[in-house]
Amino acid sequence: MRKARLRLNIALTAMMVAMAASVPASAKSRIKDIVEFEGVRENMLVGYGLVVGLNGTGDTLRNAPFTKQSLEGMLERLGVNIHETNLNTKNVAAVMVTARLPAFAATGAPVDATVSAMGDSKSLQGGTLLVTPLIGANGETFAVAQGTVQTGSVSAQGNSGSSVSKGVPTSGRIASGAIVERETGFQMASMSQMRLTLHNPDFTTARLVAEAVNAAFPGCANADNPTIVTLRPPPGMNMIAFMSRIEGLTVETDEPAKVVIDEIAGVIVMGENVRISTVAIAQGNLTIRVQETPNVSQPGPLSQGQTVTTPQSAVNVDEEKGKGLLLLKSGASLASLVAGLNTLGVAPRDMISVLQAIKVAGALQAEIEVM
Repeated sequence: MRKARLRLNIALTAMMVAMAASVPASAKSRIKDIVEFEGVRENMLVGYGLVVGLNGTGDTLRNAPFTKQSLEGMLERLGVNIHETNLNTKNVAAVMVTARLPAFAATGAPVDATVSAMGDSKSLQGGTLLVTPLIGANGETFAVAQGTVQTGSVSAQGNSGSSVSKGVPTSGRIASGAIVERETGFQMASMSQMRLTLHNPDFTTARLVAEAVNAAFPGCANADNPTIVTLRPPPGMNMIAFMSRIEGLTVETDEPAKVVIDEIAGVIVMGENVRISTVAIAQGNLTIRVQETPNVSQPGPLSQGQTVTTPQSAVNVDEEKGKGLLLLKSGASLASLVAGLNTLGVAPRDMISVLQAIKVAGALQAEIEVM
């Protein structure tokens, strides 16, 4: 089993090295894929509403007073007087409605809405959301949502109390259930400058983006810091036309040397810039097995003794012999490190400890990020 796993690790390493060798050294990315354009973003919307038409799976009005107050207020606005009436329906649920307003969304455009229960409702399946205003961070209403809630879940309950549930029945979506009522008013065409925000801040990448833009449009770009690159359109070109020409330019991005470790899943991801100083590595496993065997002691006839059970312990220690020291010379690459660790037969979880030990020794020239 150990040899099979070792052969698999070596085969995977060889495949990774071959794939890395087949990729061009100067792989480039489009500017539109590595930056965010200032002002071109979604806006979060939120609202409070009621879902009606539930089959007895709504809020218990005694436990959810906000649902009762909202129901009473809605009925009074519709001309129904329910003062001094004991409401006891279970077909209504109070919900929070959220949506994302896309950039440059026009009035009348539909957007998806997400509905989530607030009280003790058991399911929103089959319910209908009543008209719910959706407000932005500035307190203004940008959209209105209404429609049938689709939970995509299955639930069933028997008279004996047994139940089966698949998915989350207290949260659902309304496809195209919100209508945009107000535009954000962002006028990009009249902007005199545009700031690009790098997804992964880096001095070198910011400089390369500015150089790529200036090569096509001289003097139109300036790298302000590792995150921001400021652009100004050339005379006679508005911002929309300028951005359409800029976003397709390609640059060779640079990234810091980093090792990302997920200890729970046993996953390790290393960038190609990870380098190792001269270091020797040895790895072995120590297994201790303790086996308890009960031993029954039976007294002799007419001895008036008692039957007792005494434990017997057997302890075995197995220490796997290492495969020697792995010597990595200064400047060793990622491929050399992975191939060497696989040669030692290091499992992924053991490799995490090895990498952390190399970092402590000062031989790993990279940042370790543990998730």
